[in-house]
This record gives sequence, C-alpha cells and structure tokens, in this order.
Amino acid sequence: MNEQEIIYLYENVASITDQMLAAARVGDWDNLIALESRCADQVNILKTSEPPAPLTGESRERKVAIIKKILADDREIRDLAEPWMAKLSLLINSSGAERKLNRAYGANHPG
Repeated sequence: MNEQEIIYLYENVASITDQMLAAARVGDWDNLIALESRCADQVNILKTSEPPAPLTGESRERKVAIIKKILADDREIRDLAEPWMAKLSLLINSSGAERKLNRAYGANHPG
C-alpha cells in the first residue's frame, strides 16, 4: 500500500469519526453505534495494510494532523456519550434490582 492510499484510509477514519461526533451531538446513538462499527473496520484495514516503514515529509505531517483530529473527535464523543451511558447503566441496574426483588418476593405475593 502506498503513502497516498494510507492517507486516504486515515482520512476515511476521520470522516467517519466526524459523522460519529455529529450523531453524538444530536443523541442519535443507534447511528453512532453503526458508524463505530464502520470505523473499527477501517482501523483494522489500517492495522493490517500499513507498511512497516514510516511515512515521511508531507504525508507524515498529514497523518499526524488527521490522527489529532480523530483523537479530538473521540474525546468529544466520549464526553457526550458518558452521561447517556451512565443513565442507561442506571436503568439497567434498576431493572435488574426490580427483577431480583420479584424473584425474591414473587410478583404474585399476597400483600
């Protein structure tokens, strides 16, 4: 894989993380999850395809800039998703506690 193809893959990952950030900003968690899967696929391609020799010159600078953008987007996505994930966790734990109480005392327990 040549330098241009490597940069293209990094730009594709950056484009997907940009879309993920847009989804997180509007609370479109289903779309965020779907995009996250696409992003993981692209990252796997990079892991298996990027040549061992480091990029040089302008290509290296472009790669660094793209990675910085990806990391910034990822940080903001996490900041936006954490409250939603905490709320979801609370709901799941609350439902779990309710199920345990129902099992322990029976849903049809005479009052």
